Amino acid sequence: MTPNKLSELLSRQIVFGDGAMGTMLYAKGVFINTCFEELNLSRPQLVVEIHDLYISAGSDFIETNTFGANEFKLAKFGLADKTAQINAAAVKIAKQSANRARSESDGKVILVAGGIGPLGIDIAQGGRISEKEIISIFTNQINTLAQTGADFLLFETFHNLRELLIAIGCAVKTCNLEIVAQMTINENNETLYGDKIDFAIAKISQISRVAAVGLNCSIGPAAMLETITLIKKATAKPISLQPNAGLPQGIDGRTVYMCNPEYMAEYAKRFYENGVKIIGGCCGTTPEHIRQMVKTVRPLHKADLSAAVIEVKPSPKQAIAQKPVELKDKSKIGEKLASGQKIYSIEISPPKGTDVSQLIEKVKLCEKYGIDAVNIPDGPRASSRLSAMITAVKIRQSCNIETLLHFCCRDRNIIAMQSDLLGIQAIDLKNVLIITGDPPKLGEFPDATAVFDLDSIALTKVVSNLNRGIDIAGNSLSVPTSLVIGVGANPAASDLDREIARFRKKVEAGAEFAITQPVFDENSFFKFLELTKDCKIPVIAGIWPFTSYKNAEFMANEVPGVVVPQKILEKMSRTKDAKDGRKMGVQIAVELMDKIKDNVAGFAISAPFGNVNMALAAAGKIDVSLSF
Repeated sequence: MTPNKLSELLSRQIVFGDGAMGTMLYAKGVFINTCFEELNLSRPQLVVEIHDLYISAGSDFIETNTFGANEFKLAKFGLADKTAQINAAAVKIAKQSANRARSESDGKVILVAGGIGPLGIDIAQGGRISEKEIISIFTNQINTLAQTGADFLLFETFHNLRELLIAIGCAVKTCNLEIVAQMTINENNETLYGDKIDFAIAKISQISRVAAVGLNCSIGPAAMLETITLIKKATAKPISLQPNAGLPQGIDGRTVYMCNPEYMAEYAKRFYENGVKIIGGCCGTTPEHIRQMVKTVRPLHKADLSAAVIEVKPSPKQAIAQKPVELKDKSKIGEKLASGQKIYSIEISPPKGTDVSQLIEKVKLCEKYGIDAVNIPDGPRASSRLSAMITAVKIRQSCNIETLLHFCCRDRNIIAMQSDLLGIQAIDLKNVLIITGDPPKLGEFPDATAVFDLDSIALTKVVSNLNRGIDIAGNSLSVPTSLVIGVGANPAASDLDREIARFRKKVEAGAEFAITQPVFDENSFFKFLELTKDCKIPVIAGIWPFTSYKNAEFMANEVPGVVVPQKILEKMSRTKDAKDGRKMGVQIAVELMDKIKDNVAGFAISAPFGNVNMALAAAGKIDVSLSF
């Protein structure tokens, strides 16, 4: 048995744990006052079924059904003498599921975590139980879990730092297994005994055998997200978060956790963006919660694992990079960007069918009022629409306005990406915006496969190389491409350090301008510009005019990477009807644009729900009253 299996896995990927065991047993008809751990002996197949469900949902490790399988807790059920038997059976059951999954999935390794919970007693109360007894209790459980084949130990739901340190000390002396140590806190970021979580995490992290540290139980994902900054300052070790599915509520005599799988998945994404390495669930989470979390995060992780700057393979004849076309000579947009003139573009999504007549009319309106370019999203929100490239071709055939073609990494492998980029050049579409893309889970086809051979950083480098006459395989192109390279940026990212680091890599890879996610807060936007002022590329601000209070709420709560200040939500909430809502939405956009106009290279204004007049009004091209 390799003692560092967990660390090896963490070095390669994001690791997903499982969810609640008790919640699932209760849902299957097991009474709440039953000793759940005894089921390892009396109903092992039931426990196997739950392990199998979590593995099927995408868990990389499953936890043995041993949270309360220590002598102290089992004694309450008259089962103290069966402690070793219960723990050994739990490991055997979990390994049965893990090994079967390995044989059925061509070798995918599922680790087994030996689950250990606290004793459920205030160990600070002198006389009730001695430290010697505590050590004996933990040592006996740990020894059985280790001897029967657990891959690592998972200490969870500890309220008392001293008790956790004693338990970890027992593990260090008893076996050579790695440890994940998780504490439970309240919404003040303190343990039940008043220890600040950053202090507790720092103490635990000093123990070399501890492979990861973090939190589980008690609080939901939103509250847990807020603790990440504290934890990251306290440790350099991988962070593990396994929240409850919200706070429990009593409904019709049952305990119900209110966070649905989609809600948990959105927070799993935010955990990942903030550097969390182990993601799972605790009370109230089910295999469906885990499934949606995995489907949301794994594609993003795959994209991030793509080479940040792709290496051009050497060819038999060494390709020599050619001098790229200067930005000013690439397109009208390139010329304006190079000369410092303001760019105004309007984003219009392709239709869901094949009829482009209405879209063309909207584009002609943009052309009439002097808009510089039309943004064409590529499968926005992981939706299926008419090909963005074909839409751009149709626009070129009917209108004399440039397009800014979004190019998404999600749906093409590396071969198709290069082919399409060459095709874009061949049909004389001059401007591209390179984006990684939303995972399919966010769209109408949640079971679609995400390719993500490259992320936006790597693809930016690919386009930069094509502009120098070298393809991905290192072959020379007879004529280099001359595409204007744009990239995305998010000034309100939940992990701003990560966003800035990725932005810098995009610039290093060859980005020539950036368009931001919709901006609603000028302060976060100015902060982003200040922190990236050494990145000498023009930044175009994304603008979204709200159509209603409901639209503002949706943007605030459901669209990844968008932050809407409360003051704006309050303004939109006071609108009287649909017309008043659109008027206020345009007014808010105009006010924001006026505040930031001296600090941007232009504006990329969305036509909300296809309403081009609202975008034109926000751009100052038509009277506001005409936009309704």
